[in-house]
Amino acid sequence: GLFSIGTDTGGSIRQPAAFCGVVGLRATYGRISRWGEIPMASSLDQTGPITRTVRDAAIVLQTLAGHDPHDATSSPDPVPNYLEKLTSLKGVKVGVPSEFFGEGVKPEVEERTHEAIQKLKESGAEILEVSLPASVYALAAYYLINPAEISSNMARYDGIRFGYSVERAENAETHGLYDIYAKSRAVGLGAEVKRRIMLGTHALSSGYYDAYYKKAEAVRAVVSKEFADIFQKVDVLAAPVSPHTAFKVGEQVNDPLAMYKEDILTVPVNIAGLPGMSVPCGFVNGLPVGLQLIAGRFREDVLLSVGAAYQAVTNFHQEQPNL
Repeated sequence: GLFSIGTDTGGSIRQPAAFCGVVGLRATYGRISRWGEIPMASSLDQTGPITRTVRDAAIVLQTLAGHDPHDATSSPDPVPNYLEKLTSLKGVKVGVPSEFFGEGVKPEVEERTHEAIQKLKESGAEILEVSLPASVYALAAYYLINPAEISSNMARYDGIRFGYSVERAENAETHGLYDIYAKSRAVGLGAEVKRRIMLGTHALSSGYYDAYYKKAEAVRAVVSKEFADIFQKVDVLAAPVSPHTAFKVGEQVNDPLAMYKEDILTVPVNIAGLPGMSVPCGFVNGLPVGLQLIAGRFREDVLLSVGAAYQAVTNFHQEQPNL
């Protein structure tokens, strides 16, 4: 296939794209309709294309973007011609946020990212060191907002109108209403879904709402403003997508905290509702590394322009991982 479509709530387009050596674009919140998606966390989920090249991502985005009367959160803003905007890097200001190169990012991943930033410089971009101090709190805020919204969205899985039902399952006995709810969810939902429902219900519960969910929303506002301010000074931010290359299947499945930390470089984008893109930028021990480009709200044209210019001077998107 030439393209795929994914949803990115905390990095689920950009991280797999980085791990697989392809392009993954999470659009601005509201740029693409979410009509027809099963919602996870409704204020964070956003659709986007996964493609081999940035040019292909522009073509797919052109088709997907725009207002949808079925989705009240989809933006009425006009959709620009993204293919027209694939211009040069002359005069483009690229910010390199120091917080995205911090503790936990593998030195060899950092190296590939800096090599990619150097390529942007050679192609005419101006590189500026910047700081986003509030972004380090985005992960904590995300893991309160995300489970809270999941716990709300998963309430539909009641075993009566929606989802797996013990009542309808083979050899089911007759159950009372509470039994149907409890047993349907016990059997029909996985461990991680249950974990997030429990965390989210706790964060929203009486006595904890102000301390957790409300505080997380306040952090979201600070992070969003910080990004908005930085985009007054730079056109795009460049950083790693993930602290390391792809890990083995099931390697961290029994360590939820380690899995949550995987999202540290991608969730600030979701918290602020921004567009973000992963572009292949090299390999470490045969495994792909992704360069993360982040732009201001509804500035997918900037992301695509910078990404296309980078792919014009590199061949990583044409190379295969050495497995």
